[in-house]
Amino acid sequence: MKKKILAVLLTIATCAALTACFGGSKGSGKTSQDNNSIVVGIQNDLDSLDPHLAETAGTREVLYNVFEGLVKPDKNGDLVPAVASDYKVSDDGKVYTFTLRENVKFHNGETVTAEDVKYSIERNAGKTGGDVLVSAFAKIDSVNIVDDSTIDVVLSEADTEFIGYMTVAIIPKDYDSQATAPIGTGPYKFVSYTPQESIKLEKFADYWQSGVPTIDNVEFRIVQNTDSVILDLKAGSIDVYPYLTDSQATELSGTMDIVDGNSNLTQALYLNNSNEIFSNKLVRQAMYYAIDREEIMSIVAGGKGTALGSALYSGFGKYYEDLSGKYTTDIEKAKALLKEAGYENGFSFTIKIPSNYQFHVSTGEVIVEQLKKVGIDAKIELIDWTTWLEDVYTNRDFEATVIGIDAKLAPSDMMLRYKSDYSKNFCNYANTEYDEVLAKAMATTNEDEKVGYYHQLQEILADDAAAIYIMDPPTLVALSNKLQGFTFYPIFVQDMSVLSFK
Repeated sequence: MKKKILAVLLTIATCAALTACFGGSKGSGKTSQDNNSIVVGIQNDLDSLDPHLAETAGTREVLYNVFEGLVKPDKNGDLVPAVASDYKVSDDGKVYTFTLRENVKFHNGETVTAEDVKYSIERNAGKTGGDVLVSAFAKIDSVNIVDDSTIDVVLSEADTEFIGYMTVAIIPKDYDSQATAPIGTGPYKFVSYTPQESIKLEKFADYWQSGVPTIDNVEFRIVQNTDSVILDLKAGSIDVYPYLTDSQATELSGTMDIVDGNSNLTQALYLNNSNEIFSNKLVRQAMYYAIDREEIMSIVAGGKGTALGSALYSGFGKYYEDLSGKYTTDIEKAKALLKEAGYENGFSFTIKIPSNYQFHVSTGEVIVEQLKKVGIDAKIELIDWTTWLEDVYTNRDFEATVIGIDAKLAPSDMMLRYKSDYSKNFCNYANTEYDEVLAKAMATTNEDEKVGYYHQLQEILADDAAAIYIMDPPTLVALSNKLQGFTFYPIFVQDMSVLSFK
């Protein structure tokens, strides 16, 4: 059975945060086609090899090749069977029944059992002694093994979006080394990991899908210097690099194939709403009117990308409402709002941006110049990704940041980031009306009502200028002209199983 799920999801970056991704590289000066191997440049080190503990999009994009859930997304936004061969949902939206695919193997050669599936789900639900790792799993009442090939996931309340979270990795029950030697069911298995340098994978010969993958070895190489990556690409020591700026893509044209698609990220100037200045809605609205998104997209993305006016992007389909026209650039209106807010002479603030994300850095540079027109003095502070995760995302010690946010395949996963008491609400947005509407959106089983609630939520965020939403960035990928098959998905991943040599 297939169930259409509209893409969601960040970060973060051209990738996004909460995702994000980075880079720094030591190249060999040549590709490895002779031994059926490729090198993929990534922008950030992995935050965890354990798929259930991984936080950032930059980590998940790599681990996607190693792990699978009961279902997984295809390029059209459908959730298709993976470790499960089929599933159904009860009429009341409370019971999800999964039929397990026969003879799926873990990378250690063991066959996946119902006990492994039960453990994987319960671990994320906090039912094995740890914390709840996936917020939606807090409503899991029980995980029941019906028989050796059937699992019932019973919820305490209806949730028609729950299937979007069942991409969570299935891992062996009695294995405690995921953080150092991960084992999953994906098309590639783990070989080695060198922090700040690379993670190496090799083809899993017993993968359940016949003929996949075709490339034997994949190295994800961390490229922390975004300038040096161009030299690596030209020299052939990196075969795939998915985070090009428009100018980099132009420079590589003719040397490599350039493919482009949507990032499925919400890039924004995220403001700390608890800051004395940014707690004033008039200030946030004034900044919105001062910023020209079309100019940003023209300078940074070569006119590509999709302008956004709220937290969701078009990949959410019917849940998405296009509010990009709500704040058109109006310098005089921005100045009037600043005067009304008591900042007629402007103010100063700092934008913390991860240095490894050139796309976000370039976006921040344009924003700085645009804000000068209304008397606002913004300065950029470049920080490394680890510092960003600790200071901005975890400790909320920041005034503003530019980043891209991703989400799982359910609109609630993105919108929860603005719930007043949510642990991942790093911009400290708080609105009682928003919280009440979100609760209704997540509870209803009436699809028309759900769509209406999500539109209302986007309108609230736009009215409040909870963040200065900019765009769903384009993803510009440098691909060796010896390769084919690169595929874009509704979530931020790098699927190496679909690549092949021409």
